[in-house]
Amino acid sequence: MENLKGKKAIITGGSRGLGKATAIAFANQGIDVAITGRNEANLKETVAELKALGVNATYAAFDIGNYDEVKKGIQEIMNTFNTVDILVNNAGIAAFGSFLEMDVNQWQSIIQTNVMGIYYVTKEVLPYLIANNQGDIFNVSSTAGLTGNPNTSAYSASKFAVIGMSESLMKEVRKNNIRVCTLTPSTIASDMSIQLGIASKDTTETVLQPEDFAELIVSALQLPRRALLKNASLWSTNP
Repeated sequence: MENLKGKKAIITGGSRGLGKATAIAFANQGIDVAITGRNEANLKETVAELKALGVNATYAAFDIGNYDEVKKGIQEIMNTFNTVDILVNNAGIAAFGSFLEMDVNQWQSIIQTNVMGIYYVTKEVLPYLIANNQGDIFNVSSTAGLTGNPNTSAYSASKFAVIGMSESLMKEVRKNNIRVCTLTPSTIASDMSIQLGIASKDTTETVLQPEDFAELIVSALQLPRRALLKNASLWSTNP
């Protein structure tokens, strides 16, 4: 297995939910972690937890849907880390409603964050990975990006787009020894899922937990460099 100690990672949406669980899992492997998000207080709190695990940790507060903020935030991180090995594009938003009832601005906001946000962050981080001729990118889609359902048109459209973008990028940068993996998890009891009412804190035995998601990413990173996990769908064993 690949030794991950000393590598440096950037995780968007890293102060809570799936992102925070992944950051903690990385820190337990000895990976230095930079997290991003919009709530600076939450970011500071999580960074303190990561440092307590014995790794270097930092943060940058910005909205991934704003390219100017992304450029500034990634540069702040690179001023501290100088290089990067792993990018986890985790940050995203969701809202559900019928095709006609959902407000146009809300529909557009989901696309802007979930699609353009990943594009903006990757565009700024990718040159560092290419310069190293090595790296890993994980783009978080969803089972909603595999199958559309009623009232999920905006969210599904964004997550379908993430899959297409990721697969194209994967084929483009393999020559640079960069692995791009698309993750399509089913419902996970994350902060966002709980807020949307599609999961509950009391479903630890029946619904996937953020720690399960984090372990999948760690396992993919530990594969020999010759092996690329192109995509992975994580499901609960309980229907």
